[in-house]
Amino acid sequence: MLFGRLFTGKYIDQLNLKKTLLASLVFSFVAIALYFLIHSLFILIIVRLIHGIAFGMASTTTGTYSSTIVPEDRKGEGIGYYALSTTVASAIGPFLGILINQRFSFESNFIVCLICILLAGVLSLFISNIRQPMVDAENKEVNSAKGIGQFLQKQAIPISIVIVFVGIAYSSVLAFLDSYASNIGLAAAASFFFVVYAFSTFVVRPITGKVFDNYGANKVVYPVLVLFVIGLVLLSVTHSSWMLLFSAIFIGIGYGTLIPSFQTIAIQASPPEKIGLATSTFYIFADLGAGAGPTLLGILIGSVGYRNLYMLMALLLVGVIALYYFMHGRKHKTIEY
Repeated sequence: MLFGRLFTGKYIDQLNLKKTLLASLVFSFVAIALYFLIHSLFILIIVRLIHGIAFGMASTTTGTYSSTIVPEDRKGEGIGYYALSTTVASAIGPFLGILINQRFSFESNFIVCLICILLAGVLSLFISNIRQPMVDAENKEVNSAKGIGQFLQKQAIPISIVIVFVGIAYSSVLAFLDSYASNIGLAAAASFFFVVYAFSTFVVRPITGKVFDNYGANKVVYPVLVLFVIGLVLLSVTHSSWMLLFSAIFIGIGYGTLIPSFQTIAIQASPPEKIGLATSTFYIFADLGAGAGPTLLGILIGSVGYRNLYMLMALLLVGVIALYYFMHGRKHKTIEY
């Protein structure tokens, strides 16, 4: 996925977005079809690599598309709606996948995925093509960047660094919630955790998007970071089902709002002709936090236990509040282009 984001981020601002989207969907279709040919662990790893690249390309392209078509004065709200679609997909996908596995077969999952990609491709044919902003002479040096500058948008890096630590904190929930809930006898309640998480995100995100656009990032980011901290503290001390699900509300509002808010900040901090690279940069750092988190925390959990781990993640987010202030929050208004 990282390779897909790096490649797409480098070239997407110079390419036709609609054609890039269709190409990435074709690539995704081929990648999923390859699962039917797996007969060894080595082939599985190769196919997973190909699928990750395809998904990285497709998600970066759709993220860039949505960020480009949304008016500047409604960026927070618009990107929030786009991010909401990924939340809904993340909630429905695992449930549907488990249901298909139980009622039919594992291969049936791949067939359904192929159908979904085909539907996405058909729908993509009907979306309007958009012209990418042109690079003027003043910003010509942007496209001649060398080294790591070809793959990362420098103005998007500060807020992207912040999302790494937010992602690490959230990865503790994704990776260890089931084990933690089983350990404290709340496995049944844990099965509804992400349903509550998705619902709270679905309800709040349109509101926070409007607040972002009307009052600025700080009016959204600071409160939801505090709510995220509260959610992790509740999770660390929970002894009942209602408290576990109550923590899901706070975590859903917190993390579910931070992702589109930080993505909007990354885009607004960058030149309009580099929206694609800014989007790719943000996703790369977000994936880094969410991907590295389980490995790092897995080493830690043996020493501190689940409860203390979630309390430590709450403390990490307190540090993130300070980090956000120095990286972006002290700039009282968003950068305009």
